[in-house]
Amino acid sequence: MQSNRIGGKTIEQALAELSDMTKGAVVTQEAEYHARMVKAQAYMLEHNIAAIYLNAGTNLSYFTGMRWYASERMVGAILPAQGAVVYIAPFFEIDSLNDYKVIPGEIRGWQEHESPYALFCQIIGELNVPPQAKVGIDESTAFFMVDGIGQQQADIRLINASEVTAHCRMHKSSAEIALIQRAMDMTISVHKAAASILKEGISTKEVEAFINQAHKKVGAANGSYFCIVLFGKATSFPHGVKEPQILQKNDLVLIDTGCQLHGYISDITRTYIFGTASEKQIRIWNSEKRAQQAAFAAASIGTPCGDVDAAARASLEQDGLGPDYTLPGLPHRTGHGIGMDIHEWPYLVKNNPLPLAKGMCFSNEPMIVVTGEFGVRLEDHFYMTDTGPAWFSLPSKSIYEPFA
Repeated sequence: MQSNRIGGKTIEQALAELSDMTKGAVVTQEAEYHARMVKAQAYMLEHNIAAIYLNAGTNLSYFTGMRWYASERMVGAILPAQGAVVYIAPFFEIDSLNDYKVIPGEIRGWQEHESPYALFCQIIGELNVPPQAKVGIDESTAFFMVDGIGQQQADIRLINASEVTAHCRMHKSSAEIALIQRAMDMTISVHKAAASILKEGISTKEVEAFINQAHKKVGAANGSYFCIVLFGKATSFPHGVKEPQILQKNDLVLIDTGCQLHGYISDITRTYIFGTASEKQIRIWNSEKRAQQAAFAAASIGTPCGDVDAAARASLEQDGLGPDYTLPGLPHRTGHGIGMDIHEWPYLVKNNPLPLAKGMCFSNEPMIVVTGEFGVRLEDHFYMTDTGPAWFSLPSKSIYEPFA
């Protein structure tokens, strides 16, 4: 029997029942940015890394609090292993960057006809680093910038700064976990509201538009960070199809969406039936739930990330699915890290030896794809505590009851 949480409300009714959920959510404080830089500098000193470059985007925001967009112009910050951060930007942007600045530091400017890469190397040279010193470049930096720095023939050795950035960012503080939790709470409320407006004849585009409005109603200023809505056969395509679908009775519904709160992201997927499920749909849905639970049960402090993926796949194999990436079965990794980027370190993927540690946050989504028929993805996230994993959102109950 179809859950009474699915369908029955108008869009207006569902939106009216939502309210701002952001009250009390604490914005990252300056002291935390300082702590993040201190942690990075300690690691850099220990591993003989003279400095790292933080390009405009997530890493710049994470370490300094400055939110700026990546473009063809070099805007970022140089964090030395010892000393204060130095910002680098076009001269005409300096006043704007001073307005966005959270952590004090000199801003060194370059004019439009000048090479920002020469300025970068000049600043590194002023640090008096030894010849062939290691300098990390933000892993998200566009290749043309890395190439531009390399062509300066400076006596430095460029490395991938993810050695430092991942080391810091993959272990979330209690403040970060609280922000992710609030964003997840917002999105699960939106999921429930979206399920309540479903009716025969509604299009995936209409549901996506509603979800965007609903995210704004619960306090996400920019609406949905992303949104995937799939009906019927389209649910067998993990990240969607080109054309919208129209909901029909007895269709599976897959909705994957999230929002952003003070830089931190939510990401939750629900799959459920609109009408009456077939025996095969129920069987596959139950296999998905067992695999998700197996992954959660395998997550313990010190366990390799790859073992969590292996646990989900072993569960699926017991149900006659797979093995490995073979369909019908799980075509991708079991999970990804989440924080200020929707996909970040660490990854729950085969052969990843990295041990689980306190503060790591993961998606748990061992999706099952039955080619040409349907797919089932249940995605909830968990974070690691001293005593094991804890859910950000509680898993679905059944194909008819998608919300705990």
